[in-house]
Amino acid sequence: MIDFPVIDSHIHLIDRKRFGYAWAKNAPKLQRDWTADDLAACAKPYTVEGFVFVEVDVDYPQHLDEADWVQELADRDKRLLGCVASLPMEQGKALEPHMARIAKLPVMRGVRRLIQNQPDPTFVLQPAFLEALKLLPKHNLCFDICIFHHQLANTIEMVRRCPEVFFVLDHIAKPGIKAGLRDPWRQQLKQLSQLPNVVCKLSGVTTEADHAAWTREGLRPYIDHVIDCFGIDRLMYGGDWPVSELAGPYTAWLEVLDWATAALSPADKRKLFRDNAIKHYRLRV
Repeated sequence: MIDFPVIDSHIHLIDRKRFGYAWAKNAPKLQRDWTADDLAACAKPYTVEGFVFVEVDVDYPQHLDEADWVQELADRDKRLLGCVASLPMEQGKALEPHMARIAKLPVMRGVRRLIQNQPDPTFVLQPAFLEALKLLPKHNLCFDICIFHHQLANTIEMVRRCPEVFFVLDHIAKPGIKAGLRDPWRQQLKQLSQLPNVVCKLSGVTTEADHAAWTREGLRPYIDHVIDCFGIDRLMYGGDWPVSELAGPYTAWLEVLDWATAALSPADKRKLFRDNAIKHYRLRV
């Protein structure tokens, strides 16, 4: 069992009175508010000392209000260490005033624009999208990549075209675990990992499996491949809570990953479950 406080690199908080979440309408389990105190309760007997809030795809155009709200929460709760906000990157250079605005928030560390729900496979290679990405280093922000596995090829090209941008891959690129698919995800993930400006979160894995019937043995090949590709220094533990609740309690994924990495040294365990999130997201603990 992990015997030190965890830093979770990927947490969502939900306030349904304040924001709209159209994407969650078909997920009854998520039809409530989810707070940092709820996270602490769900994590017991483990301790989540701190976490990074990742945007929750609030209804447009509430994304800037969400960023301000997260800063308000962080001002009151020392556990909220960082934020990855939502920005419509397809707006290109015209987006920079909004980028500059959120970058001034002390909690801000990065930006995400959901790619997984984009029907256009060239979405991330459009000139305006790339222009917006290339503005991020100027504002000391990274970019979280949230895709499905079939979007990996163009994502690799996107990262190649933006060598000065620091990228964080969410949810191991959402491979088709439920269908038992591994290829070409394995080869493409290896390609992505060979680019020096990207790190990866071990997160969101159970939600890509059969929610009712997944096993830790079934997840193990995916976990092992990610570790083989990125190495411990470029990996971060992420809970993807409360979305992860669709496939089991918070502790379920934490325990699977603890089990799958049992051979790691104590120092490498701390890197995966704590230190790397502090390093890659520049957190103050």
